[in-house]
Amino acid sequence: MLPKPKAVIFDLDGTLLDTERLYSLATQEIVDPYGKTFGLTLKRKVMGGDARVGAALVIDHLELPLTVDDFLNKRAVILKKLFANSQEIVGAGGFLAELSSKGIPFALATSSNQALCQLKLSRHRWKTLFSTIVCGDDPGLSRPKPAPDIFLMCARALKQSPYNCVVFEDSVNGITAAVSAGMSVVAIESPYVATDDLSGADVIIENYQQHSRLFAQWA
Repeated sequence: MLPKPKAVIFDLDGTLLDTERLYSLATQEIVDPYGKTFGLTLKRKVMGGDARVGAALVIDHLELPLTVDDFLNKRAVILKKLFANSQEIVGAGGFLAELSSKGIPFALATSSNQALCQLKLSRHRWKTLFSTIVCGDDPGLSRPKPAPDIFLMCARALKQSPYNCVVFEDSVNGITAAVSAGMSVVAIESPYVATDDLSGADVIIENYQQHSRLFAQWA
């Protein structure tokens, strides 16, 4: 049974927005000239984590003649075009609106930097509903996911104890971070993550069209 939360914290990529595939497209475009493939196993290792750590993993694993800055600069140019048309995960906007109508405050905890976060959110009206947004380049954030820091920052901003917060995540790094923070977790199924790897979550749902069973538990 998932406890009724006093606050909810959402990851962004793959949790509210269907952007994980865009990261994959951008990364494959970068590695193509070197005859490399950005495969699923590597994708799972970098999902939900720090951008620089992920870039270093890709460069090392695929033996690319690039620095981390080279990789991230190339990727930023590609992503800027792709993110302008980012689509929400099915039912995400409606779920946020329903949480808002029930008076349950919610925050956004994303590993993306502020500029990328704002670009991804720019076409979505529900961006104004968040009580707080913490990005990966927040000066108060010392450790990225899978460390719990970003979720604990959100809880403090929401003035709630970790126990009273429920986190929505789609990555192993994110779930690990939320559990380490002492929070309950709802996992969103992802084509990039095996269902067994989501086992650390309290509840697993396909998308937000299944949110009625969550509200039934919280009644």
